[in-house]
Amino acid sequence: MKLSKLGGKEIVNLNDGGRLGIIADSDLLIDEKNGKILALLLPYTSSAFKFFGERDLIEIPWETIRKIGDDMIIVEIDPKKTMKKNYMI
Repeated sequence: MKLSKLGGKEIVNLNDGGRLGIIADSDLLIDEKNGKILALLLPYTSSAFKFFGERDLIEIPWETIRKIGDDMIIVEIDPKKTMKKNYMI
């Protein structure tokens, strides 16, 4: 599947039915050595002030993706173990 085909798909968690974001707003974490996708990085909205260029992101490991459909991507991830990280963009 081409990366352009992923654009606009909603990401939904199978465990709780929660909406995690839309792929158009996300980034990919790619292994520089082999070019494989390691994770989706979705923006996490928080009310805390952030410096210019910093973003809080939810890291969704690629292996948690269960199904890529026409309109959505279904992932299976424990909401309590969702990894929120701060990235300098």
